[in-house]
Amino acid sequence: MTDHPTLVGHVHLKVRDADRAVEFYTDVLGLEVTERHGSFAFLSFGDRHHDVALQGVGADAPGPGPGVGLYHTAFEVDAGATLAAVYERVRERDVAVSPVDHGISKAIYFDDPDGNGVEVYLDTRADRDQYEWAGVNDRFDPSAIA
Repeated sequence: MTDHPTLVGHVHLKVRDADRAVEFYTDVLGLEVTERHGSFAFLSFGDRHHDVALQGVGADAPGPGPGVGLYHTAFEVDAGATLAAVYERVRERDVAVSPVDHGISKAIYFDDPDGNGVEVYLDTRADRDQYEWAGVNDRFDPSAIA
């Protein structure tokens, strides 16, 4: 037993349009809606009530800005084919996506419809017997991994 948290319970994102964000996160990441209340939507991967909470704040709300704040939310996949599938779904939406091989992981970075940063990654530490990041940020082709 520890006297510190051991798990990120969920991510709460403010979005301009909750319906648009729900469609994006369910289609691209496979989350499912567990509950809706007014401008709030709760989405889950299946084990918990929600992993992502979305709060619609209106079409005129300002977007995320530079400086201090959340850079991105990261979601881990368990296979290269899954990372490739997410990559293709993002590209089908004409969303700019940046694939980066960090040596310890292969990741794709993109923004949701409200400009919130999203990372989807495959942990490659055990496969490569490399357990510390060495500052590597190389491009790779997510369509070529399986």
